[in-house]
Amino acid sequence: MPMLRIRGIQMPKIKQVSRDLVNDLAMIVGCPKDYFTLECMHTTFILEGKEVEPPAIIEVAWFDRGQEVQDKVAECITKYFGAGISCLEVYFVPLKESSYYENGQHF
Repeated sequence: MPMLRIRGIQMPKIKQVSRDLVNDLAMIVGCPKDYFTLECMHTTFILEGKEVEPPAIIEVAWFDRGQEVQDKVAECITKYFGAGISCLEVYFVPLKESSYYENGQHF
């Protein structure tokens, strides 16, 4: 936790930057590297009845850490994935500790 769900970015690129990205994010967020998960989502986007290239979208599900940290995380993600992409969307999904369970226990 935090969890990054990545759409519209190819697996080789995700693998290429994953180590440095997670190292930087761990420093920004202040949690261990092994708390992070990266998920490459294979999705199909359709426009006017035709399959189209998916937009580059990264969802970050996490426990809210405030606007300043969130801004730094978005900036870091954009640094690693934004080059060569016309539009990279990053959005955050805040999770409540009382609604998140690990091994049957909430945080």
